[in-house]
Amino acid sequence: MYPQLKIIAGVDEVGRGCIVGPVIAAAVILDPKRPITGLTDSKKISAKKRDSLADIIKRQSIAWAIGRAEPSEIDQINILQASLLAMQRAVKGLSVQPDWLKIDGNQYPDIDCPGETIIQGDLLIAEISAASIIAKVYRDKEMSVLDALYPGYEFVRHKGYPTKLHKEKLTKLGISEQHRRSFTPVRQML
Repeated sequence: MYPQLKIIAGVDEVGRGCIVGPVIAAAVILDPKRPITGLTDSKKISAKKRDSLADIIKRQSIAWAIGRAEPSEIDQINILQASLLAMQRAVKGLSVQPDWLKIDGNQYPDIDCPGETIIQGDLLIAEISAASIIAKVYRDKEMSVLDALYPGYEFVRHKGYPTKLHKEKLTKLGISEQHRRSFTPVRQML
């Protein structure tokens, strides 16, 4: 579709719907000479398969990078702007700068690189699927770290999403430093 373009990066984020922890974005430039089978939306595959694919993506891609926005930033600028900021940071972190970006969703971050947004891109576009997988695996590992740092919340079980279990733990234990205070279930407890 874009024959004059040589380096395409896919960008996606995870953790927008969570009430704790950072929003994580990844940018991935796949190597067209080393296709990776099994790429799809990270939510459609098992944790074991995601971990395996993440290792393959990291080994076989031309470049990949993680960007993040912390809970305090999310509370300050809102989740959409924080997600776009995390994407911007991921693209800036790439060791090879792309000619074109394929961004999951319908919002384009403030990045000095041409590109396009693609709704359900994580399901349709290999580069975005790869970014989705890298971001999800990274954030899930971070939730394991938070689980150890904040025992009792069981972050490793619900990954920070506002599940019944998470809300019960929040009511019992109170708000941690990592909770997003601007999100309704947390804000209601302030």
